[in-house]
Amino acid sequence: MALPSRLLPVATAGALVLTLAACGGGDEPDATPGGDTTEGSGTTGEPAAGGAEEGDGTLTLYSGRNEELVQPVLDAFTEETGIEVEVRYGDTAAMAAQILEEGDNSPAEVFLAQDAGALGAVSREGRLVALPQETLDLVPETYRSVDGDWVGLTGRSRVLVYNKDAVSEEELPQTVEELTGPEWTGRLGIAPTNASFQSFVTALRVLEGDDAAQTWLADLAANDPQIREKNGMIVADVDAGAIDAGLVNHYYLYELAEEQGVAPEELTAALHFFGAGDAGALVNISGIGLVDEQADGDAQALVDYLLSEAGQTYFVEETFEYPMIEGVGTPADLPPLEELETPEIDLNDLDDLQRTIEMITEAGLL
Repeated sequence: MALPSRLLPVATAGALVLTLAACGGGDEPDATPGGDTTEGSGTTGEPAAGGAEEGDGTLTLYSGRNEELVQPVLDAFTEETGIEVEVRYGDTAAMAAQILEEGDNSPAEVFLAQDAGALGAVSREGRLVALPQETLDLVPETYRSVDGDWVGLTGRSRVLVYNKDAVSEEELPQTVEELTGPEWTGRLGIAPTNASFQSFVTALRVLEGDDAAQTWLADLAANDPQIREKNGMIVADVDAGAIDAGLVNHYYLYELAEEQGVAPEELTAALHFFGAGDAGALVNISGIGLVDEQADGDAQALVDYLLSEAGQTYFVEETFEYPMIEGVGTPADLPPLEELETPEIDLNDLDDLQRTIEMITEAGLL
């Protein structure tokens, strides 16, 4: 079956190793799309609220978040409900493309994605079903589908990670535009094959227009950026002094601190949050949607669990991301989500990755 036109660039990107690598803490998987299925434990199923048909105690999840991060919370779900979860792991864009390529024959009941753009692409092809209103009401409108067929599970802020010994407080930029200045030549790390960078560029297009975004990319490319495959590599290199600064998502710093067994403030790397509604302050989401008529009460039960206090606490404590529901605290040492000076952008508008990939390529960054 041919891929829908909106997902053709995803397939092309994969073929050219322009993988839209997942962007959750550790969401940069080595797994390949269509790999072996991993099953959770459990024996008996329970139907969930929300009007879906009663399940059979097993559900199939396509996950764009990697196994190391997601499997523990899925195991907790199985222990709580008795519902087994069969998981296919891969990068988010490839999982989205696979759902669309498989069409009505897809076994997927739930799509767990690392960004709003991939969810939007699947939604635009009519492959997601409406979620119950009580589910939608748990999540602020900013972080859910305008059509009511996907919701955010966690929030992740774009930031500048910088080396405290190499970058003074006075040098910290307020906008991403400043990073194309001569004072930043050769000092900035980026991961252009990473979905988080591509979503940021898509946001820049939405906010400033394609011409402005193309100019920014060209200026950035001319400024000798330090290219890395993954966000985690950028943070590690910044902390080690190999790069002065880099554009990443906020939680990678906390991952590095955990790996080194130190408090985040003990690292040489630190986070700088852009302000004044700049595109560099984009808050994207990891999110979830139910796929077509395959989704039943078991699938809805998973959504309910991941948006419960237990599920949200897991993401805060283990992946250092912002929660989507009230009553769950912010990860330690991070400013509250509502205090971030985020750009006024509809996450539903981040579903056009085709032109974004073309523009990044045209700028010579891919």
